[in-house]
Formats: sequence, C-alpha cells, structure tokens
Amino acid sequence: MVTKALMVRLEAKPGKEADVEDFLRGGLSIVEQEPATTAWFAVRLGPSTFGVFDAFPDEGGRQAHLSGGVAQALKERESDLFSEPISIAKVDVLASKLPK
Repeated sequence: MVTKALMVRLEAKPGKEADVEDFLRGGLSIVEQEPATTAWFAVRLGPSTFGVFDAFPDEGGRQAHLSGGVAQALKERESDLFSEPISIAKVDVLASKLPK
C-alpha cells in the first residue's frame, strides 16, 4: 500500500529535450535500488515539459527518495537542463491500484 507520493514537473531548456529524456530514462536504474520507492513513472507531458510521479508506503520512504541518487542528480543538472526551477509537490495518495 502506498500513502505518500511526489509529483515533479520539469521544463527542459530549448534544445535540451532529448537530454532530459535520456536523463529520466537513466533514473530508472537508480530508483530500482530504492526498496521504499513502490512506483516510479517518468513521463513527457508536452514538447518540452516532463514529469515524474513516484509513490511510497510512508513518509520515511518519500524522504529516503528525496535524499537519494535521482534527487541529487536533478540538483546537479538543474541549471544545465531546465529552464525553470524544478517543481516538487508532496502529495498524499488517497487510493491506488498496483500490481501484486
């Protein structure tokens, strides 16, 4: 069961869209090593707009992810890849359906 999540919105700099896509695809191998990251999705919302949605069983899992490898990599690449500050919203999961 998941109770906590993050919704992240990323706006790529002009010409950096493919780099952002590659960066997000590469993030999968990092989050696969995080036992408390129950679900993780990297998505493209528009031509230059990307997002990440990830879910956790509790606040401890969410905090572990926020201090983990993908978050660190985002901070390191923020000025290079993104035209706007990264938007991270902490949200509560009200209902979910996950594979068993």
